[in-house]
Amino acid sequence: MLRIVLTRLFDAIPTVLLVLTLVFVSLRLLPGDPALVALGDQATAEQLELFREQTGLNAPIWEQYLTFLRDAVTLDFGTSLITGQPVLDTIARNLPYTLELTFVAVLLGALMGIPFGIFAAVRKNKLPDQSMRVFTLIGYAIPDFYLGALLLLFFGLNLGLFPVIGGGEGFLDRLHHVALPALTLAFVKIAFIGRLTRTALLEVLSKEYVRTARAKGAPERDVLLKHAMRNAMLPVTTGLGLSILATLSGSVAIELVFNRPGLGEMLMSAIAQRDYPMIQGGVIVFALFVVVVNTLVDIGYQIVDPRLRKAA
Repeated sequence: MLRIVLTRLFDAIPTVLLVLTLVFVSLRLLPGDPALVALGDQATAEQLELFREQTGLNAPIWEQYLTFLRDAVTLDFGTSLITGQPVLDTIARNLPYTLELTFVAVLLGALMGIPFGIFAAVRKNKLPDQSMRVFTLIGYAIPDFYLGALLLLFFGLNLGLFPVIGGGEGFLDRLHHVALPALTLAFVKIAFIGRLTRTALLEVLSKEYVRTARAKGAPERDVLLKHAMRNAMLPVTTGLGLSILATLSGSVAIELVFNRPGLGEMLMSAIAQRDYPMIQGGVIVFALFVVVVNTLVDIGYQIVDPRLRKAA
């Protein structure tokens, strides 16, 4: 298992390097002067030049790139061009809010989507299955930010059942604040995971070993859970990994809709202010999470299907 983890991490190095390079280049192609944004229109030419010298913006591009890579390897993201605060401290303050939103949303998607898919598969072409098809279409059709705005207006502003701003303090308060945003992100996850579970389970139920287990008189519950569902979990594991990554990216819009702190809100603010160190630090964290999630999915494959360990 350790060899598999190390292999996946080593394979991810070119991907992370490519992401870092694209981030660096794309930021330099954006219109606007970071020094002018930071100091304002009233800044003199001397003040602008001094700011660029202090922040390294006047260095050659190749030198800025090498410095950026060196700092990225050591997780030294520098200081914000706008606030002057260490980027790592700002990320540390915002990261827990994004992680809790992602965790709760994916957990809701799995806890509701998997049973939904199982129920639809065992009731194929009946009312539960038809209901899931309709729910899946709705889940795919409604954008996250639009659904979030509807839930915010109805449950937050009109009924006053949930807060409409902030991330909360303390466990129960933070759970109260994260409920609506997580439900918004979980809506499409329930549809996706449910549909995936149904498809995978129907395919496994048609296999010869399932028919053999039934012919031997095994209880239907054992056939479903011990034989069929265990083998159907491989694509579901993939779906859960994709759901985590999709939720991380979707959290950007949802944090803005619900006025929540988090990496998404931090990045959008940094992009508007051309805060290079803050943008670079945030994107590096997202890239690292992609690597970690992909590695965990690979480990999940080995747990669900031990035969893959020999092929790895």
